[in-house]
Amino acid sequence: MVSKRFLTAGAALGAAALVLSGCAADSGSPTGGGGGGDDEISGTITVITQRTDIVDTVFQDYKAQFEEKYPEVTVEFEAITDYEGEIAVRMNTEDYGDVLLIPNSVNPDQLSNFFEPLGTVEELSQKYRFMSEEAYDGQAYGIAITGNTNGLVYNKKVWEEAGITDLPTTPEEFLDDLKAIKDGTEAIPYYTNYADGWPLSQSDSNRGAMGDPDYSNTHVAYSDTPWAEDEWHGIVDGLLFDIVAEGLSEPDPLTTNWEESKNLLGSGQIATMLLGSWSITQMQDAAEAAGGSAEDIGYMPFPYQVDGTFHAQVGGDYKNAINVHSEHKAAARAWIEWFAEESGYAFDQGGLSPLVDGPTPETLGDFEAAGVEYVEMTPAVAGEESFEADVVSASEIDLYGPVYRQKLVDIARGAADGTKESYFAELNERWAAARAEVSAG
Repeated sequence: MVSKRFLTAGAALGAAALVLSGCAADSGSPTGGGGGGDDEISGTITVITQRTDIVDTVFQDYKAQFEEKYPEVTVEFEAITDYEGEIAVRMNTEDYGDVLLIPNSVNPDQLSNFFEPLGTVEELSQKYRFMSEEAYDGQAYGIAITGNTNGLVYNKKVWEEAGITDLPTTPEEFLDDLKAIKDGTEAIPYYTNYADGWPLSQSDSNRGAMGDPDYSNTHVAYSDTPWAEDEWHGIVDGLLFDIVAEGLSEPDPLTTNWEESKNLLGSGQIATMLLGSWSITQMQDAAEAAGGSAEDIGYMPFPYQVDGTFHAQVGGDYKNAINVHSEHKAAARAWIEWFAEESGYAFDQGGLSPLVDGPTPETLGDFEAAGVEYVEMTPAVAGEESFEADVVSASEIDLYGPVYRQKLVDIARGAADGTKESYFAELNERWAAARAEVSAG
């Protein structure tokens, strides 16, 4: 449910093994542009999803609608809670369903080992958004289940109770607001979801807050100091450190719980969490379940402006893709196209449509009121699609995951040695060495 998924320690280990186990696949599809392999839309397909919360309800409606359109196909679902960790292990075999979500542990140059090519980015981009995000050498391998923007989901009633009337425009203002919430309400000002881990990865999908669509191609892996004060990871990770160090987050991060956190924010026991826009509808549902209203839930941009304007990154969520070993690739291709075009999943979940001409969700009204400008990041330069991922691997800093951020939280709360400055210096040193290694290779 996020635009840039997390890379857990287990997934990282799985990724190393993944390189050895995949094999290339045929292309050619009855629906055009690859993803074929069989010539009839028929058979039983297994669709693997991370949506454990709605697989037995909403997804059953999808199954009925799809099977009515394609009566020769039977759809079976498999929902995985620890999606990244478990799917990485599964992908060391050929048994990882017919349709699955491309995990973050697969680097761009590995895509063809595990997934059927769907067609060229240029061709498919005429119909679908975000096609360059899971692509390599001009070939696309997945279609987004939805699109997201990024920011902070919050309980408006709590913020109003604390006397806050304006959106924070700087990290310093945001900290002041959290202090006001701590002093003026009973709510936990900010919740890290440390124990589940993956919510900590959400910050990496906020690079667009810098207002530059080329930021990833000129900074991050192209910088020796991503944790400098004026660079994105220095800004966002620095804010996380300060929140924890000043006692503005949950008192015991080891006991956080993702599912429970939705109830806590919906009921006003938590004030704020940094999450993609996919989270809005879930928090609204939690607010209503707690006896409140969906209108209790707000969505604010990350507290950083460029020339007086908020910016927010937009991008695709997980991408539906076809297992290169599937025996029913035409049916699998029919499912992922139907899911993007006809299921209504993106709109119902408050997400951006994966279709170029799709509808805009009502849940982003707060962003419109705040004058937020959306930033769709420029794809990597041809031939360098894997450069950042290679630096991540060489540095052993899980930029898309929770581990290094969990250590940051531990340092901030006094459970590990170090300071913000010493840890950022260490991260920069490791990152610079990895950049040199990858560039030399």
